[in-house]
Parts: sequence; C-alpha cells; structure tokens
Amino acid sequence: MTPLNRKILIITVILAAIMELIDISIVNVALSHMSGNLGATLEDTSWVITAYAIANVIIIPLTSFLSANLGRRNYYIGSLILFTFCSFMCGHSSNIWMLVFFRFMQGIGGGALLSISQVIIFELFPKDKQSTAGAIFGAGIFIGPTIGPTLGGYITENYDWPWIFLINIPIGILVAISCYFLLKEPTIKPEMAKVDWTGIILLAIGVGCLQTVLERGEVEDWFETKYIVVLSVVAFLTLITFIYWELTIEKPVVNLRVLKSKSLSIAAILTFVTGFGMFISIYISPVVAQRLLSFSPTQTGLLLLPGAILALLALKVCGTLLQKGVSPVLIIAVGFLLFIYFNWRMSGITLNTSAAEISTALIFRALGLALLTVPLTMLAVSSLDDKDVAQGAALNNMMRQLGGSFGVSVINTYIVNRYASHRNVLISNITPDNSTAMDRINGYIKYFENKGFAYNEAKLKALKLMEAIVSKQSSLLSYRDAFFLVGLFFAITLPLLLFVMNKSKKAKSDIMLSDH
Repeated sequence: MTPLNRKILIITVILAAIMELIDISIVNVALSHMSGNLGATLEDTSWVITAYAIANVIIIPLTSFLSANLGRRNYYIGSLILFTFCSFMCGHSSNIWMLVFFRFMQGIGGGALLSISQVIIFELFPKDKQSTAGAIFGAGIFIGPTIGPTLGGYITENYDWPWIFLINIPIGILVAISCYFLLKEPTIKPEMAKVDWTGIILLAIGVGCLQTVLERGEVEDWFETKYIVVLSVVAFLTLITFIYWELTIEKPVVNLRVLKSKSLSIAAILTFVTGFGMFISIYISPVVAQRLLSFSPTQTGLLLLPGAILALLALKVCGTLLQKGVSPVLIIAVGFLLFIYFNWRMSGITLNTSAAEISTALIFRALGLALLTVPLTMLAVSSLDDKDVAQGAALNNMMRQLGGSFGVSVINTYIVNRYASHRNVLISNITPDNSTAMDRINGYIKYFENKGFAYNEAKLKALKLMEAIVSKQSSLLSYRDAFFLVGLFFAITLPLLLFVMNKSKKAKSDIMLSDH
C-alpha cells in the first residue's frame, strides 16, 4: 500500500469510528423535538436512544466472530452500508416506532465500526509505532461522545432533527467507497468457526434485556413496573446460562476464557469505570451548563473546546510515553487521578460559577480520559495470545459501552432521589420562624407590588418565585452530589491497578497487528 493510500485509509476508519460514537449521544438533545414532530410521548421517544444502545452492546462482542466467518472486508463494508442506509431511513421516519426500528438496525451496523476500525488502525502501523496508532484511535474514541450532544444541539437549533441522521449519509458513502478500494483482508486469516447459534441467541436476549432495564428503569420507576421486573429476571437467567454455555463448548461465539488473563479482567473493570465516568460527565455537564447556568448550546460547546484540544495533544504525548517504555499502569493511575480531581471541582460548583471555571474543570476531565484510552487498551491485550487479541479488544470495547449505559441509568436515578431529598430539606427551612426566608419572601412581595400587582397576586407570584429558586438550588445540589459519586467510584476502583503493577513497563502492543 502506498503511503498516500495508507493515510487515506487511516482517516477513513477513524471517521467511521467517530461517526459511530457520535451517534450514541447526538440524539440526546433532540428528543423533545422528535416527540412533538412524530406525535409521540417523551417516554416513547427515548426508545430512540435505548434501541441504538441495545444493538451496539449486542453486536460488539460478536464482531470478532462475524469478521472471521464473513470476511473482515465484507463485514466492515456491509456494516457501513447498513449504518448509512439506516441513517437515511431514520431521517425519513414517519412515526416513532419506524424510527426506533431503524435506529436499532443502525446500531447493529455501527457495532462493527468501532472494534474493526481499531484492529485496522493497528495493522497500518509498524510494531514500533503501535503507541501512535493507539493515540490516533483514542482520539476518535474521545472526540465522538464529547462532540455528540453539542453537534446535536447545533443541528436541532439551526436546522431540524432529521439532519442529525442525514448528516451521516455523505460521510458513510465516502467511507464505504474508500474501504472498497483500499481495505484488504488480513494476511493471517482467522479460523472460521462453526456458528454458535445458542450463544448468539442467549447473548442477544440477555444483553438486550439488561440494556433495556438500564435504559428504561429510571423512567419506569424501576421494579414498580412489571415488565422491568420480568426483563431483569430474564436478563439474569439468560446471561448466567450464556456464561456457562460459552465456557463449556469448544468453539464459543464469545471466548470468555480470555478473561482468565488478569490484565484483561482488570482492564475490563477499569474500562467499565471509564465508560461510566465518560458518558456521565458528557451527559450531565451540558445539562448543568444550560439548565442551571443558562448557557446556550453554542456556549456549552465552547466550554468543551479547550479540553478537547489539550486532550488531543495529551493522546500524542501518551503514545510517545508508551513507546519509550513508560508503564501503562502508571499512565492509567495519573488519568484516574485527573478525572477524580475534575469531579471534585465540579462537586463544588455554585450558580455563580463562571464559564472559565467550568471550562478549566473540563480540561482535567479531558486530560484524564485522554490518558486512560490508549493504556487501558494496551493493558487489556498485554498478556493475550495473538489469536485472542481481537476477542479481548471486543470485550473491552463492550465494557466501555456497558459502563456508559449503566452509568447514565444509575446517575439519573441518583439525581432524582437527591433532588427530592435536597428539596425537602430546603422547604423545611422555609417557615414563619425563619426570619431570613420570611424577609426574602416579603422582599419579593414588595417587588411585585411595585410592579402594580395587588397584594394577594404579588404574594402568589412571590411564592412561585421562591419555589423556582428552591427547585433550581435542589437541582444544583443533586448534580454536585452526582459528580462527587462519580469521583468516589473512580477512587474506589483505582487500587485495582496494584494487581497489575508487576506487568512489564511496556505492554505487548505489537500483538494487535494481526486481525482475528
């Protein structure tokens, strides 16, 4: 392959990975627009997010198996075509359930774009440049979820929600054409395995039910809703059966035996935690900025910009450090500490916190995640045999997605509960015996009376204003608690690195050269 073609292919597969990751979060800010346009409830419209997440988590662990049996080139290009076609259909859906169906199929197509893009990137670099390859791919993993909500908000504000999906079409066509001419089958072709239909069905049912519970639990009041209870039981039984089945048959669709590797197991847990923090932070930071601090979507996007730029530089530095033999474990520890510091800073914000302060905090978030992306991948595969690398990488990617889904579900429930708790405490202090509260209410009454309202009407408006202030303050306190919880979660899991401290200083990244 010529140097020019190699560069074009690198850009191509990175674009594919970014496009897939953007679509995880790009619709979050457009749900109300979709709901009104399609005549659906907001609860039904949220299935647009759920369907994509379910499909993604089901297909990611199967990518190694499907790539081996269908041919990597065929499977990758086919997935691109499916993703692009379903993006077109999502943008032209006439009702909510048509949109949900094509969103699910879009997720099926998108699942391959992440893991296979990763393997292709590593193939295109020589052994001594694998850290650079990891940094380049890490940039895609970082950029996608970060710009998704901002891009979605901009498109929705200035155009219309279908363009959130239609924007994928020209990119998808260009990427598919580029791969058709440039992408080749790997030199070492993986062994084709007998189709493990039982494993595939168990995985699809188990992960599908689990993901549905995670995505819909908070909206449906968790176990107060019958179908959430049923799906939880089905998910538990099916996934236990899936694990037993995959560990006992000779040719499993998902080779769980690779988790015997201590490095992979610990990396998978830490990747789950990283996904937990990454998706929660990019989910609630814009909410705090827009709903509580009254920033516009454009201003919110600018808050993320300095961190994003510095993170790209940090990814490059991270790759260089790994290439020079710095232990991935050390870099992961620094990344965790930076992310803990970000959450500590955000847990102390007030309604008067400036944009500069928020932007500075987000820089620590970005740097922390930048230092986690590549070393975690390298740690995950550092002790695997060549034949197991693709499966290990796929499982690790799945853990990131599951962490994100689990995190957003947990944090939504946590915020709702903390909001109710803080509101009760604040309201309990607004009594006739509290002179400060009474003085404020009386001040509001006089303000409205000066505006020409009668006393009774002025009092009613004053009480409504006080209620709005209590609500806003309760929201702020609940989001502060959420940031603190995420930071605590990172701090609790950080000691796991002690179990892999004896690993070689430079992870065995060169084994990712082969596709499996």
